[in-house]
Amino acid sequence: MFNASDLKKGDVVRIDGDPHIVETVKVQTPSARGAVTLYKIRFRDLRTKRKIDQSLRGGDVLEEADFERRLVQYLYGDASSAAFMDLQDYSQFTLAKDEIEDEWPYLTEGVEGLVAISSEGRVLGLEVPTFINLEIVETAPSVKGGSVTARTKSATLSTGLVVQVPEYMSAGETIRVDTRTGEYASKA
Repeated sequence: MFNASDLKKGDVVRIDGDPHIVETVKVQTPSARGAVTLYKIRFRDLRTKRKIDQSLRGGDVLEEADFERRLVQYLYGDASSAAFMDLQDYSQFTLAKDEIEDEWPYLTEGVEGLVAISSEGRVLGLEVPTFINLEIVETAPSVKGGSVTARTKSATLSTGLVVQVPEYMSAGETIRVDTRTGEYASKA
Protein backbone atom coordinates (compact mmCIF):
# COMPACT_ATOMS: atom_id res chain seq x y z
CA MET A 1 0.00 0.00 0.00
CA PHE A 2 1.21 3.48 -0.89
CA ASN A 3 0.11 6.84 0.48
CA ALA A 4 -0.13 9.44 -2.27
CA SER A 5 2.45 11.53 -0.40
CA ASP A 6 4.99 8.68 -0.66
CA LEU A 7 4.69 8.07 -4.41
CA LYS A 8 7.68 8.77 -6.63
CA LYS A 9 8.49 8.30 -10.30
CA GLY A 10 8.74 4.63 -11.26
CA ASP A 11 6.41 3.24 -8.56
CA VAL A 12 3.80 0.79 -9.86
CA VAL A 13 0.30 0.80 -8.35
CA ARG A 14 -3.07 -0.76 -9.18
CA ILE A 15 -5.86 1.52 -10.40
CA ASP A 16 -9.14 -0.24 -11.24
CA GLY A 17 -7.26 -3.56 -11.20
CA ASP A 18 -4.65 -2.61 -13.83
CA PRO A 19 -0.98 -1.82 -13.13
CA HIS A 20 -0.05 1.84 -13.63
CA ILE A 21 3.42 3.38 -13.39
CA VAL A 22 3.96 6.82 -11.86
CA GLU A 23 5.43 9.15 -14.50
CA THR A 24 5.36 12.54 -12.73
CA VAL A 25 4.47 13.86 -9.29
CA LYS A 26 3.74 17.55 -8.70
CA VAL A 27 3.08 18.81 -5.19
CA GLN A 28 0.65 21.70 -4.87
CA THR A 29 0.94 23.30 -1.44
CA PRO A 30 -1.77 25.86 -0.74
CA SER A 31 -0.96 29.12 1.03
CA ALA A 32 -4.22 29.23 3.00
CA ARG A 33 -4.14 28.00 6.57
CA GLY A 34 -5.87 24.65 7.01
CA ALA A 35 -5.91 23.86 3.29
CA VAL A 36 -4.88 20.40 2.08
CA THR A 37 -1.73 19.66 0.06
CA LEU A 38 -2.60 18.06 -3.27
CA TYR A 39 -0.45 15.64 -5.23
CA LYS A 40 -1.01 15.88 -8.99
CA ILE A 41 0.18 12.54 -10.36
CA ARG A 42 0.42 11.33 -13.95
CA PHE A 43 0.07 7.57 -14.28
CA ARG A 44 0.58 5.46 -17.41
CA ASP A 45 -1.36 2.23 -17.75
CA LEU A 46 1.24 -0.47 -18.40
CA ARG A 47 -1.15 -2.54 -20.51
CA THR A 48 -2.83 0.09 -22.72
CA LYS A 49 -0.16 2.87 -22.46
CA ARG A 50 -2.98 5.36 -21.76
CA LYS A 51 -2.02 8.27 -19.50
CA ILE A 52 -4.17 9.24 -16.52
CA ASP A 53 -3.87 12.42 -14.45
CA GLN A 54 -5.19 12.36 -10.87
CA SER A 55 -5.18 14.82 -7.98
CA LEU A 56 -4.83 13.02 -4.65
CA ARG A 57 -4.57 14.07 -1.02
CA GLY A 58 -1.51 12.99 0.94
CA GLY A 59 -3.41 10.35 2.92
CA ASP A 60 -5.11 8.71 -0.07
CA VAL A 61 -4.06 5.06 -0.29
CA LEU A 62 -3.20 3.20 -3.51
CA GLU A 63 -2.65 -0.54 -3.80
CA GLU A 64 0.83 -1.68 -4.81
CA ALA A 65 0.89 -3.82 -7.96
CA ASP A 66 2.71 -7.15 -8.18
CA PHE A 67 5.51 -6.61 -10.63
CA GLU A 68 9.15 -7.38 -11.17
CA ARG A 69 11.97 -5.14 -12.38
CA ARG A 70 14.84 -6.77 -14.26
CA LEU A 71 17.87 -5.28 -15.96
CA VAL A 72 17.82 -5.86 -19.70
CA GLN A 73 20.10 -5.17 -22.65
CA TYR A 74 18.94 -3.75 -25.98
CA LEU A 75 20.06 -6.15 -28.71
CA TYR A 76 18.68 -4.84 -32.03
CA GLY A 77 15.60 -3.33 -33.57
CA ASP A 78 13.85 -2.65 -36.86
CA ALA A 79 11.08 -0.24 -37.86
CA SER A 80 8.39 -2.09 -35.91
CA SER A 81 9.99 -3.83 -32.91
CA ALA A 82 13.03 -4.13 -30.64
CA ALA A 83 14.67 -7.21 -29.14
CA PHE A 84 16.02 -7.33 -25.60
CA MET A 85 17.89 -9.81 -23.41
CA ASP A 86 17.22 -10.32 -19.71
CA LEU A 87 20.59 -9.97 -17.95
CA GLN A 88 19.67 -12.45 -15.18
CA ASP A 89 18.56 -15.52 -17.12
CA TYR A 90 19.68 -14.46 -20.64
CA SER A 91 16.21 -15.04 -22.10
CA GLN A 92 15.25 -12.86 -25.05
CA PHE A 93 11.99 -11.06 -25.75
CA THR A 94 10.64 -8.59 -28.29
CA LEU A 95 8.52 -5.48 -27.74
CA ALA A 96 6.54 -3.78 -30.52
CA LYS A 97 7.30 -0.14 -31.26
CA ASP A 98 3.83 0.98 -30.15
CA GLU A 99 4.37 -0.70 -26.74
CA ILE A 100 7.50 1.38 -26.05
CA GLU A 101 6.76 4.49 -28.09
CA ASP A 102 7.99 6.93 -25.40
CA GLU A 103 11.25 5.01 -24.88
CA TRP A 104 11.91 4.26 -28.58
CA PRO A 105 14.01 7.40 -29.35
CA TYR A 106 16.49 6.48 -26.60
CA LEU A 107 17.22 2.89 -27.62
CA THR A 108 20.70 2.49 -28.98
CA GLU A 109 23.37 -0.18 -28.90
CA GLY A 110 25.30 -0.25 -25.63
CA VAL A 111 22.82 1.79 -23.57
CA GLU A 112 23.05 0.71 -19.93
CA GLY A 113 20.44 0.82 -17.19
CA LEU A 114 17.40 -0.39 -19.14
CA VAL A 115 14.83 -2.00 -16.86
CA ALA A 116 11.93 -4.22 -17.98
CA ILE A 117 8.80 -4.13 -15.83
CA SER A 118 6.94 -7.43 -15.88
CA SER A 119 3.90 -8.88 -14.18
CA GLU A 120 2.67 -12.47 -14.29
CA GLY A 121 5.52 -13.42 -16.65
CA ARG A 122 4.61 -10.77 -19.26
CA VAL A 123 6.79 -7.73 -19.97
CA LEU A 124 4.55 -4.67 -19.61
CA GLY A 125 6.95 -1.81 -20.11
CA LEU A 126 10.46 -0.47 -20.21
CA GLU A 127 12.23 2.14 -18.10
CA VAL A 128 15.15 4.06 -19.58
CA PRO A 129 17.81 5.86 -17.51
CA THR A 130 17.19 9.55 -16.77
CA PHE A 131 20.14 10.61 -18.95
CA ILE A 132 21.36 8.93 -22.14
CA ASN A 133 24.36 9.83 -24.31
CA LEU A 134 23.55 10.15 -28.01
CA GLU A 135 25.64 11.29 -30.98
CA ILE A 136 24.68 14.23 -33.18
CA VAL A 137 24.50 12.99 -36.78
CA GLU A 138 23.14 16.07 -38.50
CA THR A 139 23.00 19.77 -37.60
CA ALA A 140 23.72 23.16 -39.08
CA PRO A 141 27.43 24.11 -39.10
CA SER A 142 28.79 25.35 -35.77
CA VAL A 143 29.02 29.11 -35.30
CA LYS A 144 32.40 30.56 -34.35
CA GLY A 145 32.16 32.53 -31.16
CA GLY A 146 28.93 30.80 -30.17
CA SER A 147 28.66 30.64 -26.40
CA VAL A 148 27.11 28.06 -24.12
CA THR A 149 24.24 30.38 -23.17
CA ALA A 150 23.58 31.71 -26.67
CA ARG A 151 20.94 30.63 -29.18
CA THR A 152 20.14 27.04 -30.07
CA LYS A 153 19.67 25.07 -33.28
CA SER A 154 18.06 21.76 -34.22
CA ALA A 155 20.16 18.63 -34.22
CA THR A 156 19.23 15.11 -35.37
CA LEU A 157 20.66 12.40 -33.11
CA SER A 158 21.73 8.84 -33.94
CA THR A 159 18.30 7.44 -33.04
CA GLY A 160 16.41 9.98 -35.16
CA LEU A 161 15.41 12.15 -32.18
CA VAL A 162 15.57 15.89 -32.91
CA VAL A 163 16.58 18.22 -30.05
CA GLN A 164 17.67 21.82 -29.65
CA VAL A 165 21.41 22.17 -28.92
CA PRO A 166 23.69 25.20 -28.42
CA GLU A 167 24.81 26.66 -31.74
CA TYR A 168 28.49 25.84 -31.13
CA MET A 169 27.79 22.05 -31.28
CA SER A 170 28.60 20.15 -34.47
CA ALA A 171 27.92 16.74 -36.04
CA GLY A 172 29.91 13.88 -34.49
CA GLU A 173 29.74 15.25 -30.93
CA THR A 174 28.03 13.30 -28.16
CA ILE A 175 25.46 14.93 -25.90
CA ARG A 176 23.46 13.92 -22.80
CA VAL A 177 19.69 13.93 -23.31
CA ASP A 178 17.20 14.08 -20.42
CA THR A 179 14.74 11.25 -21.15
CA ARG A 180 12.05 12.80 -18.92
CA THR A 181 11.79 15.90 -21.14
CA GLY A 182 13.49 14.80 -24.38
CA GLU A 183 15.76 17.85 -24.23
CA TYR A 184 19.50 18.54 -24.40
CA ALA A 185 21.04 18.38 -20.92
CA SER A 186 24.79 18.81 -21.47
CA LYS A 187 27.76 17.82 -23.56
CA ALA A 188 28.84 14.25 -22.78
